[in-house]
Amino acid sequence: MHSYLKALNQYFDFTGRARRSEYWYFVLFNFIFSIIALALDGFYGYFLEIPDWETNWEFFSPLYALLTFIPGLAVTARRLHDAGYSGWWYLILLLPILGAIWLLVLLFQDSERMENKWGPSPKTSKWRSRL
Repeated sequence: MHSYLKALNQYFDFTGRARRSEYWYFVLFNFIFSIIALALDGFYGYFLEIPDWETNWEFFSPLYALLTFIPGLAVTARRLHDAGYSGWWYLILLLPILGAIWLLVLLFQDSERMENKWGPSPKTSKWRSRL
């Protein structure tokens, strides 16, 4: 949960680096909260029975998606920085299937151990702070 809140606190921060755990915990909690938002939409749409609406009542899930869109982009860019790639590699998703597979490969890669052009390694700086 700490990683999720950290990503939300760094809302527009596309600089720096994010460890694998920070990114994947953000993805996990984002998925869980999206399911909860969808359940709330279904609950209120079913029990409120809003007249004259031909579509399902949705409020919570689009609002949640809107609020977490920019932090999701930012934490993905920081994760790519940590693996040694530019955040612009996110645009590889424009390739239909291969782009998503290649982005997953990049996101699963381990951090660069040394400092790169996006900052010091979060792994080594964490170990140095404990000493």
